[in-house]
Amino acid sequence: MPLAEQLLDLSLSPFALILIVFLVSMLESLAVVGLLVPGVVLVTVAASMAGHQDVDMFLLLLAAFFGAVVGDGASFKLGYDHREQVTSRWPLAQHPEWLGRGARFFERYGIYSVFIGRFVGPVRPIIPLVAGMMRMRPRTFLWANVSSALIWAPAYVLPGYLLGHTWQRYLELPANVETALFVLAGIFVVLALLFSWGRVQVGRHGRLYLACARAARRLPFVRRPWLAMSQSGEVPLASLLLLVLSLTGFCAWTLYVLESPDSLALDLQTQRLFDWLRSEPLLWVSLGFAKLGDKLGIVVLIFPYGAWLLLKRRFDVLCCWAAALGGVALLNTLGKAAFGRARPDTPDYLTGSLSYPSAHTSGFVVVVGLAAAFIAAECPARRRLWVYWAAIILIMPMALSRLLLGVHWLSDLIGGALLGLAVCALARLGWQSRPRAPLSPCPWAFLLGVTVVLMGLRIGFFPPV
Repeated sequence: MPLAEQLLDLSLSPFALILIVFLVSMLESLAVVGLLVPGVVLVTVAASMAGHQDVDMFLLLLAAFFGAVVGDGASFKLGYDHREQVTSRWPLAQHPEWLGRGARFFERYGIYSVFIGRFVGPVRPIIPLVAGMMRMRPRTFLWANVSSALIWAPAYVLPGYLLGHTWQRYLELPANVETALFVLAGIFVVLALLFSWGRVQVGRHGRLYLACARAARRLPFVRRPWLAMSQSGEVPLASLLLLVLSLTGFCAWTLYVLESPDSLALDLQTQRLFDWLRSEPLLWVSLGFAKLGDKLGIVVLIFPYGAWLLLKRRFDVLCCWAAALGGVALLNTLGKAAFGRARPDTPDYLTGSLSYPSAHTSGFVVVVGLAAAFIAAECPARRRLWVYWAAIILIMPMALSRLLLGVHWLSDLIGGALLGLAVCALARLGWQSRPRAPLSPCPWAFLLGVTVVLMGLRIGFFPPV
């Protein structure tokens, strides 16, 4: 029996699914209980089953909405009416840090903490309780509770519900695509580890950084360059390692691609997978990414920040960005001419353009990667992880959109990404070679808003180039 039919046999009645969504939404919002309940996973599973049975989506959203409102409301009332007893009872008596984390969040964001906290996993079940203990006005809490639940319910229910409509199709994968799926998943895992756990380990207080510092003191031929690099503060170990890994990876991958007389089996499997996934909505989204990754798109992305840097006379930052963008453009041009690899498909606007490495991917990696590095440098250490995660989430769809459009092989994207990372590392090493004045204060929110508007204009009114 196909897997889709087995899952259908396990489906519950529509009423039971709606009730489950209500209960899970409520339990995830309850104080402390929400820390133990994997609410996102359970809501997604229940919504997927509901979508597969065509359960009324409006009723499902209402169930999630009221469950979230009731859960947060019960937590708020508990903190409001039983402030003293809450802190002395299990499990908060054994874990005071949970309340401390919620209190710091509440003090930072004030009346907006309930709205924001609903979408922040570690503090989500604690914030309503803390709001009650802090004697937040019930009317204010009710407004934040209801308005945030109106956004939370569709954000958590709709992805699972839409997946349920199509899961039978997505469980019946085309043949011989297992390697492609494994490689794509492996790339995401490696990137996640490299820019989360790995980035922490090579920071000043990381284990790898401290181990390198101890080794440098013992080895005479390493001590002098280590001390010279540390004159400007922290030794840029992260940038050095990224340069070594990405440059070595690019050279090895390029040799592997060039030694294959025909298309790689991995490329053919991946193309088969994305041909099967191709649909009109995904093609429309992919074309939007294509417009953001071409020359005009890159100009749109950097223009607001470049104008602000020019206004502030930060010519050092502008030179760093210009060198990185000019360098990756030159390397892409030379690489395409040297390797001469044809595209899987060549639309009219790419006539005469070759495939390896992917200029869209490498250019986007440089723009987003450098932006993430500069922003992270201005952030507290505990927030840098989220900056790099945001960069990964932006870059991955851009790269994969090239496969949906059929204008690149997967190996082109890997080569382009490695090349872009190498250029990013070189640019950061040049920047970190001596002390620099910080960029803050910078109107990041305003510049981001301008960028979004320009991106919309570029996608909506100009053809790809």
